[in-house]
Amino acid sequence: MRMLRTAMAGWLGVYAVVYVGFLYLPVLLLPIFSVNDSAVPVFPLKGLTTKWYDSLAGNDVMLSAAWNSLVVGCASAVLATVLGICAARAITRYRFTGQRPMSALIMAPLVLPEIIIAVSLLLVMLQLGLGLSLVTVVLGHVLICLPYAMTVLISGFEGFDNAYEEASLDLGETAFGTLRRVTLPMMAPAIISSLLVSFTISLDEFMVAFFLSGSDPTLPIYIWGQLRFASRLPAILALGTLMLAASLVLLTVAEILRRRAARRTDADGGLIA
Repeated sequence: MRMLRTAMAGWLGVYAVVYVGFLYLPVLLLPIFSVNDSAVPVFPLKGLTTKWYDSLAGNDVMLSAAWNSLVVGCASAVLATVLGICAARAITRYRFTGQRPMSALIMAPLVLPEIIIAVSLLLVMLQLGLGLSLVTVVLGHVLICLPYAMTVLISGFEGFDNAYEEASLDLGETAFGTLRRVTLPMMAPAIISSLLVSFTISLDEFMVAFFLSGSDPTLPIYIWGQLRFASRLPAILALGTLMLAASLVLLTVAEILRRRAARRTDADGGLIA
């Protein structure tokens, strides 16, 4: 039995390596071909160059799309995090009728096909008489980002000791003052992590933005439009490399903050115990 468990553990390790390699090794082709001197992304490389990155600086259309993505990402991250704080606080602190179905509905965008969500949102926006713009993109991205924000925030609130709030109230602080001076500062790592994760999801999201952006394209939509022209592919590879690097940095920072918050919560729990 022990030998069988050892063999199974070894095979699981091999499977994990193969799975991760199959999933992520193709992504490494982006930075490799983005510095290729040839416009055709094939091996062997014709030489190393940074001209494709230099061409991005003078592309006004791309810079405008990048600015749109930045505005949409920031707005979506803030709104999703604020709504996530309220929902996560209610779910972890109180028990009420319909709590589980409501939680499942909030998390539904994680499992529903994005194209179904995008078409549904488009129909709703048109029925409400809202013109397609960056505002409608923000509304759609909030719906997509909210489950991710709640996942991070619920984890933070579940490790939060309510004794801190009770002590603040016993000392004469108001409920709002306790929220502002005690709860939110102690939840700051989880909140920042939620902001970073939501911003990253919004920055990379394509399907909802494709249906709701109107005449104001975001960066993923600009990239999709440029893929029709073979001569612009190297610049798109360079832009994709930059977006990949930015996403990895943001997600790494978010994970570091989440782990730091978890360690601090465990340490506080040990002190209180």
